[in-house]
Amino acid sequence: MRSAGLRAGARALAADGLPHRPGAWLTTTARNRAVDRLRRRTTEAAKLREVATIASVHDAFGSSEDDSGVQDDRLRLIFTCCHPALPLEARVALTLRTLTGMTTAEIARAFLVTEATMAKRLVRAKSKISNAGIPYRVPPAHLLPERTGAVLAVLYLLFNEGYSASTGADLMRWGLCAEAIRLARLLAPLMPDEPEAYGLVALMLLHHSRRATRVDAAGDLVTLEHQDRTRWNRGEIDEGVAVLETALRRDRPGPYQLQAAIAACHATAADAADTDWAQIAELYGQLVRVVPSPVVKLNQAVAVAMADGPAAGLELAETLHASGDLTGYHLLPATRADLLRRLGRRAEAAEAYRQALTLAPTEAERRYLANRLAETTLQGED
Repeated sequence: MRSAGLRAGARALAADGLPHRPGAWLTTTARNRAVDRLRRRTTEAAKLREVATIASVHDAFGSSEDDSGVQDDRLRLIFTCCHPALPLEARVALTLRTLTGMTTAEIARAFLVTEATMAKRLVRAKSKISNAGIPYRVPPAHLLPERTGAVLAVLYLLFNEGYSASTGADLMRWGLCAEAIRLARLLAPLMPDEPEAYGLVALMLLHHSRRATRVDAAGDLVTLEHQDRTRWNRGEIDEGVAVLETALRRDRPGPYQLQAAIAACHATAADAADTDWAQIAELYGQLVRVVPSPVVKLNQAVAVAMADGPAAGLELAETLHASGDLTGYHLLPATRADLLRRLGRRAEAAEAYRQALTLAPTEAERRYLANRLAETTLQGED
Protein backbone atom coordinates (compact mmCIF):
# COMPACT_ATOMS: atom_id res chain seq x y z
CA MET A 1 0.00 0.00 0.00
CA ARG A 2 1.15 3.53 -0.73
CA SER A 3 0.75 4.65 2.90
CA ALA A 4 2.89 1.71 4.06
CA GLY A 5 5.59 2.64 1.54
CA LEU A 6 5.46 6.25 2.66
CA ARG A 7 5.81 5.30 6.31
CA ALA A 8 8.77 3.13 5.44
CA GLY A 9 10.33 6.12 3.69
CA ALA A 10 9.60 8.33 6.68
CA ARG A 11 11.21 5.78 9.00
CA ALA A 12 14.25 5.79 6.74
CA LEU A 13 14.40 9.56 7.09
CA ALA A 14 14.24 9.26 10.85
CA ALA A 15 16.87 6.52 10.93
CA ASP A 16 19.34 7.99 8.47
CA GLY A 17 19.04 11.64 9.37
CA LEU A 18 19.43 14.64 7.09
CA PRO A 19 22.39 16.39 5.54
CA HIS A 20 23.40 19.76 6.97
CA ARG A 21 21.88 22.61 4.98
CA PRO A 22 23.26 26.07 5.85
CA GLY A 23 20.44 28.52 6.32
CA ALA A 24 17.77 25.82 6.25
CA TRP A 25 16.45 27.05 9.60
CA LEU A 26 14.69 29.77 7.64
CA THR A 27 12.14 27.42 6.14
CA THR A 28 10.52 26.72 9.51
CA THR A 29 11.55 29.62 11.77
CA ALA A 30 9.33 31.94 9.80
CA ARG A 31 6.41 29.54 9.66
CA ASN A 32 3.02 31.15 10.22
CA ARG A 33 4.68 34.61 10.10
CA ALA A 34 5.52 35.75 6.63
CA VAL A 35 3.62 37.38 3.79
CA ASP A 36 0.76 39.81 4.43
CA ARG A 37 -0.66 39.43 0.93
CA LEU A 38 0.19 39.16 -2.75
CA ARG A 39 -0.28 42.29 -4.77
CA ARG A 40 -3.08 42.28 -7.32
CA ARG A 41 -2.16 41.78 -10.95
CA THR A 42 -2.00 45.50 -11.61
CA THR A 43 0.41 46.10 -8.75
CA GLU A 44 2.51 43.16 -9.83
CA ALA A 45 2.77 44.56 -13.33
CA ALA A 46 4.00 47.81 -11.83
CA LYS A 47 6.67 45.92 -9.89
CA LEU A 48 7.77 44.19 -13.06
CA ARG A 49 8.19 47.57 -14.71
CA GLU A 50 10.08 48.81 -11.66
CA VAL A 51 12.50 45.91 -11.83
CA ALA A 52 12.94 46.49 -15.54
CA THR A 53 14.18 50.04 -14.87
CA ILE A 54 16.82 48.93 -12.38
CA ALA A 55 18.95 47.18 -14.98
CA SER A 56 19.36 47.93 -18.63
CA VAL A 57 17.68 45.50 -20.93
CA HIS A 58 20.97 45.41 -22.84
CA ASP A 59 22.80 43.70 -20.02
CA ALA A 60 25.40 40.97 -20.07
CA PHE A 61 22.97 38.67 -21.84
CA GLY A 62 22.71 41.07 -24.75
CA SER A 63 18.96 41.61 -25.05
CA SER A 64 15.68 42.00 -23.23
CA GLU A 65 14.93 38.33 -23.74
CA ASP A 66 16.06 35.76 -21.19
CA ASP A 67 16.77 32.08 -21.44
CA SER A 68 15.68 31.13 -17.95
CA GLY A 69 12.85 28.89 -19.09
CA VAL A 70 10.63 30.47 -16.42
CA GLN A 71 7.43 31.48 -18.18
CA ASP A 72 5.28 32.63 -15.26
CA ASP A 73 5.70 36.34 -14.47
CA ARG A 74 5.35 35.95 -10.72
CA LEU A 75 7.87 33.15 -10.53
CA ARG A 76 10.25 35.10 -12.79
CA LEU A 77 10.05 38.09 -10.48
CA ILE A 78 10.75 35.98 -7.40
CA PHE A 79 13.82 34.48 -9.08
CA THR A 80 14.89 37.99 -10.09
CA CYS A 81 14.85 39.29 -6.52
CA CYS A 82 16.46 36.24 -4.87
CA HIS A 83 19.98 37.29 -5.87
CA PRO A 84 22.75 34.95 -4.62
CA ALA A 85 25.06 37.85 -3.78
CA LEU A 86 23.00 38.31 -0.60
CA PRO A 87 22.77 35.92 2.35
CA LEU A 88 19.73 33.63 2.21
CA GLU A 89 17.86 35.44 4.96
CA ALA A 90 18.44 38.83 3.31
CA ARG A 91 17.36 37.48 -0.07
CA VAL A 92 14.05 36.22 1.26
CA ALA A 93 13.36 39.26 3.44
CA LEU A 94 14.15 41.69 0.62
CA THR A 95 11.99 39.72 -1.80
CA LEU A 96 9.08 39.86 0.61
CA ARG A 97 9.59 43.58 1.15
CA THR A 98 9.95 44.34 -2.58
CA LEU A 99 7.19 42.18 -4.01
CA THR A 100 4.46 42.08 -1.38
CA GLY A 101 4.41 45.48 0.26
CA MET A 102 4.98 43.71 3.57
CA THR A 103 6.11 46.11 6.28
CA THR A 104 9.44 45.92 8.03
CA ALA A 105 7.63 45.14 11.29
CA GLU A 106 5.81 42.21 9.70
CA ILE A 107 9.03 40.81 8.25
CA ALA A 108 10.71 41.20 11.64
CA ARG A 109 7.97 39.13 13.26
CA ALA A 110 8.47 36.50 10.58
CA PHE A 111 12.13 36.10 11.54
CA LEU A 112 11.59 36.54 15.27
CA VAL A 113 13.78 39.64 15.49
CA THR A 114 13.11 43.25 16.42
CA GLU A 115 11.88 45.73 13.84
CA ALA A 116 15.08 47.75 14.27
CA THR A 117 17.22 44.70 13.56
CA MET A 118 15.28 43.82 10.44
CA ALA A 119 15.36 47.44 9.24
CA LYS A 120 19.15 47.41 9.45
CA ARG A 121 19.34 44.11 7.56
CA LEU A 122 17.16 45.43 4.78
CA VAL A 123 19.17 48.62 4.52
CA ARG A 124 22.41 46.63 4.34
CA ALA A 125 20.97 44.37 1.64
CA LYS A 126 19.80 47.31 -0.46
CA SER A 127 23.12 49.08 0.02
CA LYS A 128 25.05 46.02 -1.10
CA ILE A 129 22.96 45.78 -4.26
CA SER A 130 23.43 49.46 -4.99
CA ASN A 131 27.14 49.68 -4.18
CA ALA A 132 28.02 46.50 -6.07
CA GLY A 133 25.90 47.44 -9.05
CA ILE A 134 24.03 44.14 -8.83
CA PRO A 135 21.41 44.09 -11.59
CA TYR A 136 17.89 42.81 -11.08
CA ARG A 137 17.33 40.38 -13.92
CA VAL A 138 15.99 36.90 -14.43
CA PRO A 139 18.97 34.53 -14.42
CA PRO A 140 19.58 32.09 -17.28
CA ALA A 141 18.52 28.48 -16.74
CA HIS A 142 21.94 27.23 -15.64
CA LEU A 143 22.02 29.78 -12.79
CA LEU A 144 18.54 29.04 -11.44
CA PRO A 145 19.74 26.38 -8.95
CA GLU A 146 21.77 28.89 -6.93
CA ARG A 147 18.56 30.84 -6.28
CA THR A 148 16.23 27.90 -5.76
CA GLY A 149 16.65 27.68 -1.99
CA ALA A 150 15.49 31.25 -1.49
CA VAL A 151 12.63 30.86 -3.98
CA LEU A 152 11.43 27.75 -2.14
CA ALA A 153 11.51 29.68 1.13
CA VAL A 154 9.45 32.54 -0.34
CA LEU A 155 6.81 30.12 -1.64
CA TYR A 156 6.75 28.25 1.65
CA LEU A 157 6.20 31.43 3.64
CA LEU A 158 3.51 32.54 1.22
CA PHE A 159 1.66 29.26 1.68
CA ASN A 160 1.91 29.40 5.44
CA GLU A 161 0.57 32.94 5.62
CA GLY A 162 -2.45 31.67 3.75
CA TYR A 163 -2.74 28.53 5.87
CA SER A 164 -2.41 30.34 9.19
CA ALA A 165 -2.72 34.10 8.80
CA SER A 166 -0.55 36.30 10.98
CA THR A 167 -3.27 38.91 11.54
CA GLY A 168 -6.92 39.61 10.89
CA ALA A 169 -10.33 38.09 11.40
CA ASP A 170 -9.79 34.93 9.35
CA LEU A 171 -7.55 32.05 10.29
CA MET A 172 -6.89 31.18 6.64
CA ARG A 173 -6.50 32.89 3.27
CA TRP A 174 -6.97 30.13 0.76
CA GLY A 175 -6.16 32.30 -2.23
CA LEU A 176 -2.58 32.62 -1.00
CA CYS A 177 -2.33 28.86 -0.47
CA ALA A 178 -3.62 28.15 -3.97
CA GLU A 179 -1.17 30.61 -5.52
CA ALA A 180 1.77 29.16 -3.60
CA ILE A 181 0.84 25.64 -4.71
CA ARG A 182 0.48 26.81 -8.32
CA LEU A 183 3.92 28.39 -8.31
CA ALA A 184 5.52 25.42 -6.56
CA ARG A 185 4.04 23.07 -9.14
CA LEU A 186 5.57 25.22 -11.87
CA LEU A 187 8.91 25.34 -10.11
CA ALA A 188 9.40 21.62 -9.46
CA PRO A 189 9.64 20.55 -13.13
CA LEU A 190 12.16 23.35 -13.72
CA MET A 191 14.34 21.77 -11.01
CA PRO A 192 14.04 18.03 -11.75
CA ASP A 193 17.22 17.28 -9.80
CA GLU A 194 16.11 19.21 -6.69
CA PRO A 195 14.02 16.87 -4.49
CA GLU A 196 13.28 19.66 -2.03
CA ALA A 197 11.16 21.37 -4.70
CA TYR A 198 9.00 18.25 -4.87
CA GLY A 199 9.09 17.97 -1.09
CA LEU A 200 7.63 21.46 -0.82
CA VAL A 201 4.82 20.64 -3.27
CA ALA A 202 4.01 17.52 -1.23
CA LEU A 203 4.04 19.47 2.04
CA MET A 204 1.67 22.10 0.69
CA LEU A 205 -0.76 19.55 -0.76
CA LEU A 206 -0.90 17.47 2.40
CA HIS A 207 -1.67 20.49 4.55
CA HIS A 208 -4.07 21.98 2.01
CA SER A 209 -6.05 18.72 1.96
CA ARG A 210 -7.47 19.64 5.39
CA ARG A 211 -8.62 23.13 4.45
CA ALA A 212 -12.37 22.38 4.64
CA THR A 213 -12.17 21.16 8.23
CA ARG A 214 -9.88 23.64 10.00
CA VAL A 215 -12.73 25.94 11.00
CA ASP A 216 -16.39 25.24 11.64
CA ALA A 217 -19.46 26.98 10.20
CA ALA A 218 -19.05 29.81 12.70
CA GLY A 219 -15.44 30.37 11.71
CA ASP A 220 -14.04 28.88 14.90
CA LEU A 221 -10.85 26.85 14.91
CA VAL A 222 -11.18 23.04 14.89
CA THR A 223 -8.13 21.20 16.19
CA LEU A 224 -6.65 18.30 14.25
CA GLU A 225 -7.99 15.59 16.53
CA HIS A 226 -11.56 16.85 16.10
CA GLN A 227 -11.54 17.43 12.34
CA ASP A 228 -13.89 15.38 10.17
CA ARG A 229 -11.45 13.29 8.17
CA THR A 230 -14.11 12.18 5.73
CA ARG A 231 -14.06 15.76 4.43
CA TRP A 232 -10.32 15.82 3.83
CA ASN A 233 -9.40 16.04 0.16
CA ARG A 234 -8.28 12.51 -0.68
CA GLY A 235 -7.13 13.55 -4.13
CA GLU A 236 -4.67 16.05 -2.66
CA ILE A 237 -3.52 13.53 -0.07
CA ASP A 238 -2.86 10.88 -2.73
CA GLU A 239 -1.06 13.41 -4.91
CA GLY A 240 0.98 14.70 -1.98
CA VAL A 241 2.02 11.19 -0.98
CA ALA A 242 2.98 10.34 -4.58
CA VAL A 243 5.01 13.54 -4.97
CA LEU A 244 6.76 12.89 -1.64
CA GLU A 245 7.67 9.38 -2.73
CA THR A 246 9.12 10.85 -5.93
CA ALA A 247 11.24 13.21 -3.85
CA LEU A 248 12.42 10.52 -1.46
CA ARG A 249 13.56 8.31 -4.33
CA ARG A 250 16.23 10.95 -5.05
CA ASP A 251 17.80 9.86 -1.74
CA ARG A 252 18.69 13.43 -0.80
CA PRO A 253 16.22 14.26 1.98
CA GLY A 254 15.92 17.80 3.28
CA PRO A 255 13.72 19.85 5.62
CA TYR A 256 10.74 20.15 3.25
CA GLN A 257 10.69 16.41 2.63
CA LEU A 258 10.94 15.73 6.35
CA GLN A 259 8.07 18.09 7.13
CA ALA A 260 6.05 16.50 4.33
CA ALA A 261 6.68 13.07 5.86
CA ILE A 262 5.33 14.37 9.17
CA ALA A 263 2.28 15.82 7.42
CA ALA A 264 1.76 12.50 5.63
CA CYS A 265 1.71 10.65 8.96
CA HIS A 266 -1.29 12.78 9.90
CA ALA A 267 -2.98 12.67 6.49
CA THR A 268 -2.79 8.89 6.10
CA ALA A 269 -3.93 8.00 9.64
CA ALA A 270 -7.44 6.51 9.63
CA ASP A 271 -8.37 8.58 12.68
CA ALA A 272 -6.71 10.60 15.42
CA ALA A 273 -6.11 7.53 17.57
CA ASP A 274 -4.32 5.81 14.67
CA THR A 275 -1.73 8.59 14.36
CA ASP A 276 1.81 7.30 14.76
CA TRP A 277 3.00 9.91 17.22
CA ALA A 278 6.16 7.99 18.07
CA GLN A 279 7.27 8.22 14.45
CA ILE A 280 6.27 11.88 14.24
CA ALA A 281 8.28 12.65 17.39
CA GLU A 282 11.29 10.84 15.93
CA LEU A 283 11.01 12.77 12.68
CA TYR A 284 10.79 16.05 14.59
CA GLY A 285 13.95 15.02 16.42
CA GLN A 286 15.71 14.77 13.07
CA LEU A 287 14.25 18.08 11.91
CA VAL A 288 15.53 19.81 15.04
CA ARG A 289 19.04 18.63 14.20
CA VAL A 290 18.86 20.21 10.77
CA VAL A 291 16.59 23.16 11.55
CA PRO A 292 17.38 24.00 15.20
CA SER A 293 14.90 26.85 15.46
CA PRO A 294 12.77 27.42 18.55
CA VAL A 295 9.58 27.01 16.49
CA VAL A 296 10.63 23.52 15.39
CA LYS A 297 11.54 22.69 18.98
CA LEU A 298 8.07 23.76 20.07
CA ASN A 299 6.49 21.49 17.48
CA GLN A 300 8.74 18.71 18.73
CA ALA A 301 7.48 19.30 22.27
CA VAL A 302 3.90 18.79 21.11
CA ALA A 303 4.80 15.56 19.32
CA VAL A 304 6.74 14.26 22.31
CA ALA A 305 3.77 15.05 24.55
CA MET A 306 1.51 12.99 22.33
CA ALA A 307 4.00 10.12 22.10
CA ASP A 308 5.38 10.01 25.64
CA GLY A 309 2.90 11.96 27.74
CA PRO A 310 2.31 15.63 28.65
CA ALA A 311 5.05 15.71 31.29
CA ALA A 312 7.73 14.87 28.72
CA GLY A 313 6.41 17.50 26.33
CA LEU A 314 6.10 20.11 29.05
CA GLU A 315 9.75 19.64 29.99
CA LEU A 316 10.76 20.65 26.47
CA ALA A 317 8.27 23.53 26.39
CA GLU A 318 9.50 24.87 29.74
CA THR A 319 13.08 24.85 28.45
CA LEU A 320 11.95 27.00 25.53
CA HIS A 321 10.01 29.26 27.90
CA ALA A 322 13.09 29.76 30.08
CA SER A 323 15.30 30.51 27.07
CA GLY A 324 13.20 33.51 26.03
CA ASP A 325 13.67 32.56 22.36
CA LEU A 326 9.93 32.61 21.69
CA THR A 327 8.98 35.67 23.70
CA GLY A 328 5.83 37.14 22.18
CA TYR A 329 5.00 33.99 20.18
CA HIS A 330 1.48 32.99 21.22
CA LEU A 331 1.82 29.29 20.47
CA LEU A 332 4.37 28.78 23.24
CA PRO A 333 2.05 29.80 26.12
CA ALA A 334 -0.84 28.09 24.31
CA THR A 335 1.15 24.85 24.22
CA ARG A 336 2.21 25.19 27.84
CA ALA A 337 -1.40 25.84 28.82
CA ASP A 338 -2.65 22.71 27.10
CA LEU A 339 0.03 20.52 28.66
CA LEU A 340 -0.47 22.00 32.11
CA ARG A 341 -4.21 21.42 31.78
CA ARG A 342 -3.65 17.79 30.80
CA LEU A 343 -1.48 17.39 33.91
CA GLY A 344 -4.23 18.79 36.11
CA ARG A 345 -2.32 21.99 36.95
CA ARG A 346 -5.30 24.16 36.11
CA ALA A 347 -4.32 27.42 37.82
CA GLU A 348 -1.04 27.48 35.93
CA ALA A 349 -2.82 26.46 32.75
CA ALA A 350 -5.31 29.31 33.10
CA GLU A 351 -2.50 31.83 33.49
CA ALA A 352 -0.77 30.49 30.39
CA TYR A 353 -4.03 30.66 28.43
CA ARG A 354 -4.41 34.31 29.47
CA GLN A 355 -0.90 35.06 28.23
CA ALA A 356 -1.57 33.31 24.92
CA LEU A 357 -4.84 35.16 24.54
CA THR A 358 -3.10 38.54 24.72
CA LEU A 359 -0.64 37.48 22.00
CA ALA A 360 -2.89 35.59 19.56
CA PRO A 361 -2.90 37.35 16.16
CA THR A 362 -6.29 36.30 14.74
CA GLU A 363 -9.82 36.47 16.03
CA ALA A 364 -10.39 32.75 15.43
CA GLU A 365 -7.43 31.86 17.63
CA ARG A 366 -8.49 34.31 20.31
CA ARG A 367 -11.97 32.79 20.44
CA TYR A 368 -10.50 29.31 20.72
CA LEU A 369 -8.16 30.31 23.54
CA ALA A 370 -10.90 32.21 25.35
CA ASN A 371 -13.09 29.10 25.28
CA ARG A 372 -10.28 26.92 26.60
CA LEU A 373 -9.57 29.45 29.35
CA ALA A 374 -13.24 29.45 30.36
CA GLU A 375 -13.34 25.64 30.42
CA THR A 376 -10.13 25.44 32.45
CA THR A 377 -11.30 28.05 34.94
CA LEU A 378 -14.65 26.32 35.35
CA GLN A 379 -13.04 22.92 35.87
CA GLY A 380 -10.72 24.44 38.44
CA GLU A 381 -13.71 25.54 40.47
CA ASP A 382 -15.27 22.05 40.54
